[in-house]
Amino acid sequence: MIIGLDIGTSSTKAVAFDLEGNVLATHSISYPILNPLEGDYEQDPEVMYSACIASVTNVMIELQDLKKMQPPMCISVSSAMHGLIAVDRLGKPLTNCIIWADRRSEDIAIELKATEKGRLLYQQTGTPIHPMSLLCKLMWIQSNDEELLVRSHKFIGIKEFLFYRLFGSYLVDHSIASATGLFDIHQLAWSELALNVAGISAEQLSTPVPVDHVTRLLDPDIAASMHIPEGTTFVIGGGDGCLANLGVGAVKPGVASVTIGTSGAIRVTCPLPNPEQKQRLFSYLLRPNEYIVGGAVNNGGILRSWFRDTFLDESIGKIQDKDADALLNEMIDSIDPGSEGLIFLPYLTGERAPHWNSNAKGVYFGIQLQHTKAHFARAMMEGMLFAIYSVGIALEENTGPIHKIYASGGLARSQNLVQMLADIFNKPVFIKNTVESSAWGAALIGMAALGIEVKEPITEADNAEQMYIPRGENHAVYVRNFEQFQRLYHKLEDEF
Repeated sequence: MIIGLDIGTSSTKAVAFDLEGNVLATHSISYPILNPLEGDYEQDPEVMYSACIASVTNVMIELQDLKKMQPPMCISVSSAMHGLIAVDRLGKPLTNCIIWADRRSEDIAIELKATEKGRLLYQQTGTPIHPMSLLCKLMWIQSNDEELLVRSHKFIGIKEFLFYRLFGSYLVDHSIASATGLFDIHQLAWSELALNVAGISAEQLSTPVPVDHVTRLLDPDIAASMHIPEGTTFVIGGGDGCLANLGVGAVKPGVASVTIGTSGAIRVTCPLPNPEQKQRLFSYLLRPNEYIVGGAVNNGGILRSWFRDTFLDESIGKIQDKDADALLNEMIDSIDPGSEGLIFLPYLTGERAPHWNSNAKGVYFGIQLQHTKAHFARAMMEGMLFAIYSVGIALEENTGPIHKIYASGGLARSQNLVQMLADIFNKPVFIKNTVESSAWGAALIGMAALGIEVKEPITEADNAEQMYIPRGENHAVYVRNFEQFQRLYHKLEDEF
């Protein structure tokens, strides 16, 4: 049994797998995104750390209750990328975890991206110049909070915070490091150019290690609190997006992974990084000769939550979350593809790929008297997927045609969304037997680190629980709306 620990934006989830990928037990703990000021998005690292410990503890208790209790062969960790925590010499946080959605450094990012230095940084690090990156966050601190810069001993992410608490050392895997905008993905070392621009030294960052780096938990009190043996092996793992590709098997040419959680992303696996002239895509390192190329969009499941909480409050009343989601799905299904011409630009929290425009705003366009709340719901979902489709187009231009897609993340449980994804891309979409792709990807890294051979699926049916075939007539409708979607963005870009 192996536990994949997935530290996400909305929650942390521990999933116990057997060696064939079957889920034995799972436990998830949610936590809020803090928004202290306009454009500032943070999370409490202490709350996230506690969620990591408690989720593993609860999985072990669940296994015991099911009489499947056995010591984990290892715990391997997946984590959201782009988080920044400043800590003092004792490892205590001086800041919250400033997450990927944070926009306080947007002016700095815009100015840097327009320079030759910005172009060189993108080529060297594979990370687009954007407020999400640690590079731009650190530049903002350098310009706006000199006292914090002086007081800070290290600048780390949430997985590094967890590993420091567990093992007393600052380590960062190559996958997470390659998403910081500070890591030379060609030399596998911190970039001197990026460090100079950020105003810090390499000693203020964690030590980079491969994703299969192994360490052991020797603290008996922490081990006891997690219901695991002292000496349990931990594998550092990688970034959640990179591991999602591995978890669904999107590791061959022409195979893409689409993940939709709080945000969303589409990615393919390439033997080489693919930094492009237009700087639309990222190239993150997973393992040697394994780069995850693609783009993330800011607005995924967060849109559904916003729509539900803002527009369906009276309809939902006090019904449970799953019933609220069912009601929303019914509304979406009641409207034909194309939402009778209603178009939604889904940029409620700005946008990353392919525009990398943190100033972008949400817009409903084409509103007429026949449009109901259900039309607005369907247009919201279509706009979310149009954003991912626009990244897919950039991806195909640079890495070749996509033939099939694997979908994962929380919204992969929504049949109407997955069918919509197939229709918009006009490609078959597969859902794995478990949608816990990042956790399973972490488990696969753990198995490789322990030298455990993983059996490849023999057929497509072994690899996926369900296949969604695109409907040509729906695709034709979506193409017309998408063309207008693109024109609207470019016409409104200067107004954002």
